[in-house]
Parts: sequence; C-alpha cells; structure tokens
Amino acid sequence: MPTALILGATSDIAQAIARELAAKQYDLILAARNMNYIERIQKDIQIRYGVQVKPKYFDATTYEQHDDFLKQTEVFPEVVVVCFGYLGEQKKAEANWDEAYQILATNYIGAVSILNLVAQEMEKRKQGIIIGISSVAGDRGRKSNYIYGSAKAGFTTYLSGLRNRLYTSGVHVLTVKPGYVTTRMTENMNLPKLLTTTPEKVAKSISKAIRKKKNTIYVKKIWWLVMIIIRCLPESIFKKLNL
Repeated sequence: MPTALILGATSDIAQAIARELAAKQYDLILAARNMNYIERIQKDIQIRYGVQVKPKYFDATTYEQHDDFLKQTEVFPEVVVVCFGYLGEQKKAEANWDEAYQILATNYIGAVSILNLVAQEMEKRKQGIIIGISSVAGDRGRKSNYIYGSAKAGFTTYLSGLRNRLYTSGVHVLTVKPGYVTTRMTENMNLPKLLTTTPEKVAKSISKAIRKKKNTIYVKKIWWLVMIIIRCLPESIFKKLNL
C-alpha cells in the first residue's frame, strides 16, 4: 500500500484528508503536536478503513528537528500533505511581534523547512506527491489579514517554484486554496455560504486533483473568479476598500 504523511494532522481539514486517503487504501502517518488527539484519530481510522496508521510528534516551528523527524519515519511516504497553519489575530500581530512571528513561522517558515527536506528525498527517488494547503488570502493583501496573507502568498510562491523544480524528476506538487471552510478555526466567524465549503469537500477535491495531476485548485470554483476580480482592481481603487 502507498503511504501518506499528513503534517498538522489534528486540523479538521487534515482529518478529512486522512479519511479520504484511508478510503483509497493509503497507509497513514499522522503528525502533529497533540499526540493524545492523534491517537484517537488513529484508532478511529484503523477501525473504519483497515489501514495502518502511525502517530508521530511534529512541531512545524522546531526546524532543527525536522531532519530527524523524516529520518525516523520508518517508511518514506509517497504523498506528503502540509495541513498545519495558524490564522492568528491581525490586530494583535500589528502591535505584537511574537504574534506576527508565530503567524509567519507556522504558515511559511515551518512549511519551507520540512518541504525542503521532503523535496530532496523525492527528487532522489524520482517520484512522489507534495500537497500544500495554502489560501486565497495570499492572492492579494487585505488590511483584515495581510500578515497571514503574506505568509500564505510566500507559501504559494514556494510551491510554484518547487513544482517547477521537481517536474523533471516526476514529483508532482499540488497547491490547494480552500477559501472559507467551516472548521474549529473559523467557528466564531460569520462566513458567507456562497464562498464557504467543508473539510470533506476539500478532501474530495484534493483526491480528484491528485488523479488529474492538477497544479493549483480553488476548492470552490467561484473563488477563482472572485480573486481574478480582486487582483485586477487598480491599486488606487483597491487601497480605499474595506476588505
């Protein structure tokens, strides 16, 4: 059976992806900081789908341990999914560097740290799939979340460059932009239904994108149109908007 490594495995989106891949008969390595929670997810998936599920401790911001983390993985995965992230608070981050750093470190630096190592190994093996959960927030900076958005913009650009680099090695890189998703991270937000999806739909979109070797997907296609409009607005107009 192929193996998938899911980094940030306790998020709602990650759990949906884990179930989707388990249903496709992938063995799983579920990695995150909350080991008790991972072990509960592990037992549920093993019972439901009859696949092997291994829990592993992983912290996106302890960069010096990322090399050992991969070396201690018994089976190198065919698929690696980066699901970890930290939305943070924009207003707090504007005044508090620790908050700003946490947003940048988790969403960008941590992702680059681990994926640099993953990419090197997949390049040697000349096979593999890397999936990065980015965000529409990175398509253009808005005052309501530009620190988070800037980290996701960097991640999207990183994935694009990685895709370009690894193409000749037979390694595929998929960038996923879910838009608004009903998760624990967004439970206190008033999300517009037309632009909002579920973790399960994100997972199914990823599964379909893997089969079709898609490069970048907006989970709800309406986001593609919305972001084209937003990106095309002249800066003289855009800077006056309350977004």
